[in-house]
Amino acid sequence: MARTFIGTALSVCVIESGGLAGEESSQALYEGLSIGSPEFDAGISRLRAFGGSCNLWGGGCIPLSSSDLAERDWVPHSGWPLSYAELEPYYVRAQAFCQIGSHDFVDGSFLTPPARAPVSFDASKLVNQIFVRSPILFGAAYRSELEQAPNITVLLHANLLELEASLSGTSVRQARIGSLGGRQGVVHARHYVLACGGIENARLLLSSDSVARHGLGNDHDLVGRYFMDHPTGKLGTFFTDAPDRLTRPYDRTGGKGSAPSFPEIGLSDEALKAYRLLNGRVRPVAVEGPIPKGIRALRELRATLHPPRQDESSALEERLCAALKNGSRINPDVTAEPPAGLGRLALRLGLGAGDVARAYVRKLADQPAVKSAHVDLIGYFEQAPNPDSRIVLATERDALGQRKACVDWRLSALDRHTYRTAAALFGAELTRACGGRFQPEQWIGDEDSAVPQVRGTAHHLGTTRMSDDPRQGVVDRHCRVHGIDNLHVAGSSVFPTGGWAFPTFTIVALSLRLAEHLRMHMTSHAALVEPGASASYAGAVA
Repeated sequence: MARTFIGTALSVCVIESGGLAGEESSQALYEGLSIGSPEFDAGISRLRAFGGSCNLWGGGCIPLSSSDLAERDWVPHSGWPLSYAELEPYYVRAQAFCQIGSHDFVDGSFLTPPARAPVSFDASKLVNQIFVRSPILFGAAYRSELEQAPNITVLLHANLLELEASLSGTSVRQARIGSLGGRQGVVHARHYVLACGGIENARLLLSSDSVARHGLGNDHDLVGRYFMDHPTGKLGTFFTDAPDRLTRPYDRTGGKGSAPSFPEIGLSDEALKAYRLLNGRVRPVAVEGPIPKGIRALRELRATLHPPRQDESSALEERLCAALKNGSRINPDVTAEPPAGLGRLALRLGLGAGDVARAYVRKLADQPAVKSAHVDLIGYFEQAPNPDSRIVLATERDALGQRKACVDWRLSALDRHTYRTAAALFGAELTRACGGRFQPEQWIGDEDSAVPQVRGTAHHLGTTRMSDDPRQGVVDRHCRVHGIDNLHVAGSSVFPTGGWAFPTFTIVALSLRLAEHLRMHMTSHAALVEPGASASYAGAVA
């Protein structure tokens, strides 16, 4: 959003809690409590630094579909106030921002064929939807533009403590900020934009309670409610004599160009309606069989010669990524050998040269270096909007004296129905298309299971949901907080529903839409801008 205002007569102040890279002291401000089921660790699913959690993202871009935005009679509280046609021009602009402009798209998918042809399915049950991987990290890609722009000010290590409202509560008069080092100050602006993620947006609105006793925008007790993620878990195991036929098209390697395209296996619109399901996808993940000694030695040698960076930021990012990763897996029945010195590794590599040569031949044939033992099917699902799934304030406080976020993450009967039914659909159709046998996880078949074996994917949605009716949402179709004339919210916290799609592409589109709205509004009222003190800004504050 700030970049959109470069070169205009409007000033923008970007308030960033962290520094230019991850720091444990700043990251600790994200730590919170979990009282829901399943448990939810708010501290490991976000990064507090310039560029935000997209310092860790995988680059996946895909638009929501028309059906994702529509009201569905089997999904309570579904339906966006925006149509796909209203979002489409901003998806086009988001392509340029994400540097994937060479790819055409339709609602719910890109059109660029992937490098490997996906498996063909019965289109009434499963579909292949195409996503594109952006080659950039936003903070790194656009930092220099913000540094050089005379009308953009970026404050680092500046934590928002409260948005202080006017006595009437209908506008924000200033943002109170502070650092872990003890410095404090205020920022004045004509308009304010919260862009701090699905958990923190709610936390900051609830914490801004010096005038509005229950927090800003919370007249109808909606701030923090409808908290959603994209729950993920292992649905079962697929056994086949030819696992590569299923896994290779979907393993996100071998893509072409700087922004390659890859398929995802999703549920068709017909299946969603017929079985009254939430949206979802499945990723077939190859589980390696026994690793030949030569390959093991080569991997250990590479790890020894290229050890991970030991600086604070890299260690923090590695820890966060490890907590959220679903990737290719080594067979857990294989016992790893202890690390060896360089000399011993070189000897082992020489003795295993035949293993390396065979792996090279497999690579030339577009097969994995190590044969797969079986395939894990990992599901990723839309979560049903649930007012009882929410973010509230804990009594415990962080290093700034702010009340911590308390996550009460709850799944509904519709979520559980979706996991069971979708697992059966995925398993049956993959068996028909690829042969083999699907064995569902025990928790999938247990209808009385109290806690589904799923976890979050750091896609925090819904806590300041969008609706034209202030009794049904926190922000309107322009992302303005109901009842407050100069406060807006950006990010996936405004999503009424989430589909299964990676949310960043839609976040960018909505942010560009909001930036355009604010720019037009403030430009048309430029004559109303009053001169302010040195800490005053005429533009948006994020």
